[in-house]
Amino acid sequence: MQSIPVDTSRLGVLRCAVAPEPKMTGLDDNKEVKRDRDGNTIYTVGVMVRQEGRRVSVIEVAVPGEPKGITEGTEVRLTELEAFAWAMGDRHGIAFRAAAVTPASSAAPVAASAPASKTGGA
Repeated sequence: MQSIPVDTSRLGVLRCAVAPEPKMTGLDDNKEVKRDRDGNTIYTVGVMVRQEGRRVSVIEVAVPGEPKGITEGTEVRLTELEAFAWAMGDRHGIAFRAAAVTPASSAAPVAASAPASKTGGA
């Protein structure tokens, strides 16, 4: 199966549509959590892709390990996104895999280094 690197800078705004869930394999009574070669649980995240002037698409992205800080509506960043064409009998499609899914705000170095404000708390 050939992997196709995806340039995420051309995808526009990316938001979590479905929070991370462990990916399951097998049939009803024999379902198991899918793991990668290193034993990490594979999670899927539904990601909304919104390019300017186009309709919203939702893609499911598989990622090793549980993505932290990702909830529905969170703007996200996809690291090393790849697409794979697949076919099984009469069925076919495109699958997506990323090395990581992180909140877009956590990748901004300016926000990370800004001092916390001391506004009236408790």
